Amino acid sequence: MYMCAKCKVYACSAGEKKALPKNCPMRNEPLLKEALSEYEKPENHDFYVTSSEIESLGYGQWVRVRETIEFCKKMGYTEIGLAFCLGLIKEAKTVQRIFEEHGLNVHSVICKTGGNDKGIFGIPEDKKLKEGQFEAACNPIGQARFLADEKVEFIVVLGLCVGHDSLFYKYASKYTFDTFVELL
Repeated sequence: MYMCAKCKVYACSAGEKKALPKNCPMRNEPLLKEALSEYEKPENHDFYVTSSEIESLGYGQWVRVRETIEFCKKMGYTEIGLAFCLGLIKEAKTVQRIFEEHGLNVHSVICKTGGNDKGIFGIPEDKKLKEGQFEAACNPIGQARFLADEKVEFIVVLGLCVGHDSLFYKYASKYTFDTFVELL
């Protein structure tokens, strides 16, 4: 079992391969080589190099929103998707405004899109926040589909609920998006 979060050696960041802990993922050389070969693919190489360039410019200095703007500009992305949670509507408005001020076109889709009551998914009344009342269900699959329909080039995810975020990523990938950043 890999346990990098509990590591005290960090041989990976120090380049000290002889000091690897027993459960270090770097001991699995075939898997490591397989992952490394993926960076050679044209669809990954420039994306990764640009990510590293942005890191060198702003690491520890820029907020993630600025990193995202700089990355999008460097990659030539202008059509940005913003998938966000209703609970972060204020933050989503701010992010959209900031992106637009930097020349990006933002297509934003809220989690409650569709306006369906949770009951249609089989969620019992006693599992709603307020029993017996309409409660809009999150629609991460719909969010992914709507952003695909808008033909966005890069997606920013802002605070989707645990589990809903996973469904969003699954379906966004299905609709050919492989360019994401999560702000919260």
